[in-house]
Amino acid sequence: MYRKISVTLVIFFLLSLITIEMKRQGLLPGAFFNFVPTNHFYAISYAFTVVLILEVISLVFTLPCSFSKSVGKQFEILSLILLRSAFKELSKFPEPLSFEGNQDAILRIISDGFGALLVFALLGYYYIVQAKNAEDAMRPTDLYAFVAAKKGIALALLATFSYMGINNLVLTVQGTSHTDFLHQFYTVLILTDILVVLISQCFQPSFYAVFRNSGFALSTLIIRIALAAPAYYNVLLGLTAAVFAILLTKTSGTLFRKRR
Repeated sequence: MYRKISVTLVIFFLLSLITIEMKRQGLLPGAFFNFVPTNHFYAISYAFTVVLILEVISLVFTLPCSFSKSVGKQFEILSLILLRSAFKELSKFPEPLSFEGNQDAILRIISDGFGALLVFALLGYYYIVQAKNAEDAMRPTDLYAFVAAKKGIALALLATFSYMGINNLVLTVQGTSHTDFLHQFYTVLILTDILVVLISQCFQPSFYAVFRNSGFALSTLIIRIALAAPAYYNVLLGLTAAVFAILLTKTSGTLFRKRR
């Protein structure tokens, strides 16, 4: 399935380039003329947007897993968003590329690119730390009920994501200005994380589990603030969220082993 999706993504990227070139040559029908840009670099942004949408859908299906895996998936998405932001800066460049007059955009590309790389590196270390630290165990009956509740929430999230995506597409076709629905959906994810934390207290009432789960929810909140922050600050906040999640995992794992 992933291979088929990847092939489709390649075709989508090539079709975007062809459509943009058709507009530049005046060969595009009038019905689509107003919706197609003239800069070829927009095709890169469109392709990475599709990749990001697929990763967000993957995040929804990761929700029934543990808190730590779900948080790790959100850091994966953060690194992709930073890369997407770097490529979106290219749409502001003229064709052919020139350095003069684009110094600020180049600095933002470097910041977002290195920020994505650092988040990626910290994410790898986070997964290593997470694998070495066991989480609070549940009884089989509690685990089954907790996972079932998270699966129900995941289905509701998928329906919400589909509605927001379709609404965003309709507004785009109508020419109505709107914000990026992916950032809006991240707000929904924060509220969902808090809901899952509250539900988890029914099955993991210990102080250690409540603190760890609440801490992971806080790290996702910092990620959401990073998405809304301007250039440079978004990278600093993203790195802060990653370091916080790593320290939380190491500390809670150490305390859990001592308590056992």
